[in-house]
Amino acid sequence: MRNCIIASTSTLHGGDYLDYLLDTLQRHFESCSSILFIPFARPGGISHEEYTAKVASAFAKISIGVKGIHEFEDPKKAIVTAEGIFTGGGNTFLLVSQLYKMEIMQLLSETINKGTPYLGTSAGSNICGLSMQTTNDMPIVYPPSFQTLGVIPFNLNPHYLDPIPNSTHMGETRETRIKEFHAFNTLPVLGLREGSWLEVIGEKVTLKGDLTARLFLQNQEPVELEPGTDLSRLK
Repeated sequence: MRNCIIASTSTLHGGDYLDYLLDTLQRHFESCSSILFIPFARPGGISHEEYTAKVASAFAKISIGVKGIHEFEDPKKAIVTAEGIFTGGGNTFLLVSQLYKMEIMQLLSETINKGTPYLGTSAGSNICGLSMQTTNDMPIVYPPSFQTLGVIPFNLNPHYLDPIPNSTHMGETRETRIKEFHAFNTLPVLGLREGSWLEVIGEKVTLKGDLTARLFLQNQEPVELEPGTDLSRLK
């Protein structure tokens, strides 16, 4: 039975890394003495070692150890034997490229679907959808496929930002970009605001946090979904 926390972000403004989620994560990983961290997204280009140390520092607050997948000779075995798994944020193109390069995308999906507790933030959440095509990231590398884990039956846009009234910014809004996606694709897209996350228990997907999320469906006006909404029906 799937058991996932899929969060828009790792850090809220003015807070420390993962602090706003720690109480939730303590319950989520209550059966784990340690977790496997996948650092491939490398925010800002930091090394796997630096990123893993940052995550380890945060999880030490709830007495859970962390080891990076890059520390294992056999990454496939590391995934299969992990008590819990966390994929951090950064660049989704890089993350997806590395998962395919190491031939562990499908294995990671299978392991999550068998019930290993999973946490994703930002890019690590992006890959929980059916594809990575609604990421916000620059295509700094070229993955062999945009297909991702398919843990949830729709796509995500983490860090979703609403248009700012009277802004002089002339670039596309997130809503505009998602409409561009829907010109060619039928998948629902959930705009997940900062501080919001999805809780996945088995087949049930529930919106958590204090904010609404914005749901985009092809050829329909976007709608706001309240915290507590069951998203399992989205397909």
